[in-house]
Amino acid sequence: MDSMDQGVVESESPGNFASRLGLPFSNHFLLSRALTHRSYLNEHSEALEDNERMEFLGDAVLDFLVGAWLYNRFPEMREGELTRLRSALVRTEQLAEFASQIDLGQAMRLGRGESQTGGRSSMVLLCATFEALVGALYLDAGLGAVTCFIEPLLDTAAEQIVEDRRDQDPKSRLQEVVQAQGYGPPQYRTVSATGPEHQKIFEVEVLVDGKVTGRGMGHSKQAAAKAAAQEALKWVDLE
Repeated sequence: MDSMDQGVVESESPGNFASRLGLPFSNHFLLSRALTHRSYLNEHSEALEDNERMEFLGDAVLDFLVGAWLYNRFPEMREGELTRLRSALVRTEQLAEFASQIDLGQAMRLGRGESQTGGRSSMVLLCATFEALVGALYLDAGLGAVTCFIEPLLDTAAEQIVEDRRDQDPKSRLQEVVQAQGYGPPQYRTVSATGPEHQKIFEVEVLVDGKVTGRGMGHSKQAAAKAAAQEALKWVDLE
C-alpha cells in the first residue's frame, strides 16, 4: 500500500449502505450526493456536487417530521415541552448519535485529509451528513419513507432524553447545578471558528471555577455553547 494511503478508510458504497439499512432509494445519484463532503470534490473530478444543499433540505424535513411525531406520540405534552424535546432531538449531538447508530461514518465520501484527521467520527460532519441523507431520502421516496426510517430512532432517543432531562436547556441546568455547589456562573469562551462564512463551525469551551469542564461544536456560537454545557453535565460529577 502506498504510504499516502495509510490511515485512509475506504468508504462503504452507497448501494451497500442503502441495502444494509433497507432504505428504498431508486436514485442512487441522490444518495451519493448526500454522502459527499465538499473535501471529496476537491480530489475527485467525477463528483459534481457536495451535500450542503441536501443538508439544508434535510434539516427542514427533520424539523417538520419530528414535530409531527412528537405531537402524536405525546398527546398530553404542552407546547413548551414539545418545543424543548424537539430541539433536543434535532440538535447536533443527537443527530450525530443517530448517524453513529447506523454507521453512517463509514459511508461518507471524504477527501483524503478529512478522512485522515478523523472526519468519519466528527460530530459536526456526522450530523450534517445525516441531515443530507434525510433530504435525499425525501426527494427520492417522499415523507413516508423518511418517517419509516426516522421513527424507530426517535422512539428510543425521546425516552432517554426525557429520563436524562436533556430536553431542558443545558446552559440553564449547568448554571443551576454549579451555583448549588457554591460556584459562580459558568464562563463560556470561543476556542475556534473554522470553515467558509456560510458554513462556519464554532468550538466553545465552558469553565467552572476557572477549569475547563466541557467543549462543544456547532454551526453557531450558541449551539456550540449548549453542546459544551451538555458535555460538562455528562462528564463532570456535578449533579
